[in-house]
Amino acid sequence: MTIETDDAFTRQSDPGPWSVADAKARFSELVDRALSEGPQLVTRKGRKAVVVVSVEEWERRSKHKGNLAEFFAASPLRGAAIKIERLKDRPRDIEL
Repeated sequence: MTIETDDAFTRQSDPGPWSVADAKARFSELVDRALSEGPQLVTRKGRKAVVVVSVEEWERRSKHKGNLAEFFAASPLRGAAIKIERLKDRPRDIEL
Protein backbone atom coordinates (compact mmCIF):
# COMPACT_ATOMS: atom_id res chain seq x y z
CA MET A 1 0.00 0.00 0.00
CA THR A 2 1.43 3.42 -0.85
CA ILE A 3 0.69 7.03 -0.08
CA GLU A 4 1.33 9.43 -2.94
CA THR A 5 3.34 12.56 -2.17
CA ASP A 6 4.32 15.47 -4.41
CA ASP A 7 7.14 13.72 -6.25
CA ALA A 8 7.57 10.21 -4.79
CA PHE A 9 5.87 7.30 -3.16
CA THR A 10 6.35 6.69 0.56
CA ARG A 11 5.71 3.35 2.25
CA GLN A 12 3.42 3.29 5.27
CA SER A 13 4.86 2.09 8.58
CA ASP A 14 3.25 -1.37 8.17
CA PRO A 15 3.42 -1.92 4.43
CA GLY A 16 2.20 -5.50 4.22
CA PRO A 17 3.20 -7.19 0.98
CA TRP A 18 5.23 -5.26 -1.59
CA SER A 19 4.11 -5.29 -5.21
CA VAL A 20 6.87 -6.10 -7.69
CA ALA A 21 6.71 -2.56 -9.09
CA ASP A 22 6.97 -1.03 -5.61
CA ALA A 23 9.80 -3.41 -4.65
CA LYS A 24 11.74 -2.46 -7.80
CA ALA A 25 11.22 1.25 -7.27
CA ARG A 26 12.12 1.08 -3.57
CA PHE A 27 14.63 -1.79 -3.57
CA SER A 28 16.99 -0.15 -1.09
CA GLU A 29 14.13 0.33 1.38
CA LEU A 30 13.01 -3.26 0.81
CA VAL A 31 16.51 -4.50 1.70
CA ASP A 32 16.69 -2.19 4.75
CA ARG A 33 13.36 -3.50 6.03
CA ALA A 34 14.39 -7.12 5.46
CA LEU A 35 17.47 -6.42 7.59
CA SER A 36 15.70 -4.50 10.35
CA GLU A 37 12.14 -5.89 10.43
CA GLY A 38 12.47 -9.41 9.04
CA PRO A 39 11.26 -11.19 5.90
CA GLN A 40 9.50 -9.04 3.28
CA LEU A 41 6.81 -10.55 1.03
CA VAL A 42 6.70 -9.46 -2.63
CA THR A 43 3.59 -10.10 -4.71
CA ARG A 44 3.11 -10.31 -8.47
CA LYS A 45 -0.38 -9.61 -9.82
CA GLY A 46 -1.74 -9.84 -6.29
CA ARG A 47 -0.32 -13.32 -5.64
CA LYS A 48 2.55 -14.21 -3.31
CA ALA A 49 5.74 -14.48 -5.38
CA VAL A 50 8.91 -14.25 -3.27
CA VAL A 51 10.21 -13.37 0.18
CA VAL A 52 13.28 -11.19 0.69
CA VAL A 53 15.25 -12.13 3.81
CA SER A 54 18.59 -11.15 5.31
CA VAL A 55 21.55 -13.49 4.85
CA GLU A 56 21.54 -14.11 8.61
CA GLU A 57 17.89 -15.21 8.51
CA TRP A 58 18.48 -17.37 5.42
CA GLU A 59 21.46 -19.16 6.97
CA ARG A 60 19.61 -19.69 10.25
CA ARG A 61 16.58 -21.23 8.52
CA SER A 62 18.46 -23.31 5.94
CA LYS A 63 21.09 -24.76 8.27
CA HIS A 64 20.80 -28.54 8.63
CA LYS A 65 20.26 -29.66 12.18
CA GLY A 66 21.86 -33.08 12.41
CA ASN A 67 21.59 -36.12 10.18
CA LEU A 68 18.86 -38.70 9.65
CA ALA A 69 20.18 -41.05 12.34
CA GLU A 70 20.12 -38.19 14.90
CA PHE A 71 16.60 -37.29 13.82
CA PHE A 72 15.32 -40.81 14.47
CA ALA A 73 17.30 -41.09 17.72
CA ALA A 74 15.61 -37.91 19.02
CA SER A 75 12.12 -39.02 17.95
CA PRO A 76 9.50 -38.87 20.69
CA LEU A 77 8.28 -42.27 19.38
CA ARG A 78 11.59 -43.96 20.15
CA GLY A 79 10.93 -46.80 22.56
CA ALA A 80 7.15 -46.52 22.12
CA ALA A 81 6.90 -50.23 21.27
CA ILE A 82 5.05 -49.59 18.05
CA LYS A 83 4.60 -52.87 16.21
CA ILE A 84 4.59 -52.62 12.43
CA GLU A 85 3.71 -55.80 10.61
CA ARG A 86 4.78 -56.44 7.07
CA LEU A 87 2.13 -57.77 4.70
CA LYS A 88 2.96 -61.25 3.50
CA ASP A 89 0.86 -61.09 0.37
CA ARG A 90 2.38 -62.41 -2.81
CA PRO A 91 2.96 -59.95 -5.64
CA ARG A 92 -0.04 -59.69 -7.92
CA ASP A 93 0.05 -61.13 -11.41
CA ILE A 94 0.08 -58.67 -14.28
CA GLU A 95 -0.63 -59.33 -17.89
CA LEU A 96 1.92 -58.28 -20.46
